[in-house]
Amino acid sequence: MSFDPVPPPYNHLDPTARFLSSSALDFLLIEVVPMSYRINSEISEGEGEEEEEREAAFYRLEGIGYRVGQGLVERFAKDRGKFGDALDVIKFVCKDLWGLVFRKQVDNLKTNHRGVYVLTDNNFRPLSRMSVETGGRSGGAQQAAVVRAQPFLWVPCGIVRGALAAMGIQATVQAETTELPGAVFQIKTLPAK
Repeated sequence: MSFDPVPPPYNHLDPTARFLSSSALDFLLIEVVPMSYRINSEISEGEGEEEEEREAAFYRLEGIGYRVGQGLVERFAKDRGKFGDALDVIKFVCKDLWGLVFRKQVDNLKTNHRGVYVLTDNNFRPLSRMSVETGGRSGGAQQAAVVRAQPFLWVPCGIVRGALAAMGIQATVQAETTELPGAVFQIKTLPAK
C-alpha cells in the first residue's frame, strides 16, 4: 500500500497489489466502541461506576488507535527523509496521514508556535454518518448526539498520538465535537526529556 493511487488497470489478481476497502475502517470504528464498553463491563462484572467504565473504555480505545498510528507511520513514513521540526511532523499528519486514514486532508491547522496545534476537520468521516434526531426542543437532540459521538473520537486521538510518537514527538491529543460531523483535535507537544 502507498499514498499513490493504484494505476489502472486495477488488477485484483496481482499478488503484490494490496487493496483495502475504505469502508473497513468505518465498520471497525463503529464496532470497536461498543465492544470496548462490553469488555469493560464484563471485566468489572457490572460493579463499576459509569465514569470508571468510560475511562477504561477511553484507555482501551486510545491504546488501539495508538498502535495503529505507530504501524501506519512505520510503514508509510519510512521512505521520507528526516522532518525538520515538530511543525513539519504535524503537517505530515494533517496532509498525508489524515488523507490515508480519513480520505481527506485536515480543513484547518492552527498553532501558537509554542507546542500547541489545533486541527479542525469540518466533515470528519467517522462522524459523518451518525444520525441525529430531528425536531425536539432547542437542540437537545443535537447535544445528545454530540455526547454519544465523543467515544468515537478516542481511536483517532490514539492514531494521531501513536503516529507522532513513532516520529519522535511525545504529545497529548484531545478531541471534541460541538456540532456533527465536525471535530477539533488539540495536540500539545511535550518537551523532550
